[in-house]
Amino acid sequence: MPGDGRAIRVLLVDDHQVVRRGLRTFLEVQDDIEVVGEAGDGDEGVARAGELLPDVVLMDVRMPGTDGIEALRKLRALDNTAKVLVVTSFTERRTVVPALRAGASGYVYKDVDPDALAAAIRSVHAGHVLLQPEVAGVLLAQDEPGGGQGRGTSLTEREREVLGLIADGRSNREIARALVLSEKTVKTHVSNILMKLDLSDRTQAALWAVRHGLSG
Repeated sequence: MPGDGRAIRVLLVDDHQVVRRGLRTFLEVQDDIEVVGEAGDGDEGVARAGELLPDVVLMDVRMPGTDGIEALRKLRALDNTAKVLVVTSFTERRTVVPALRAGASGYVYKDVDPDALAAAIRSVHAGHVLLQPEVAGVLLAQDEPGGGQGRGTSLTEREREVLGLIADGRSNREIARALVLSEKTVKTHVSNILMKLDLSDRTQAALWAVRHGLSG
């Protein structure tokens, strides 16, 4: 169970009913995960996320009408706080970067091992960013979100340490413990990092750090 003893509430968004059924069947046997609803396309997923207030949305990328990336943008515009774990196939890996920039906290492949899927859900719910090696490789060939290397020179040494830990998937609490700081101080550092790098969230900060070699 998460720290508050409540199961992680998950919404499944995929246009294939058989995929949703398979995901539900597996996830419902997890003691700390509860599937609270399903949706068959991006628009329905956004609406259901607003109604059900899930902790994590498992979002397909390729769907008719509103796809997963556009749905992500709509969730962000609505300030929905759910973490989004994008589902993609290996051949669609270049869609991962736009998804992360649209607000996803990470991604899994459609052939992911069931236990790895559960672990991924727990990870993004805990505030981590899932950046697998394949994504890092794709990032090197992409235009960078928000600004160039020059912006990094304005960061203090402590801010660079915090940024590196963000890229390693650490939560604010974990960063505070690692650097012997208060969580409030870490939050201030994160805000300053986002402002200096002209980035909108910690996912983009993690992407920036990976691109510039600050991740562990």
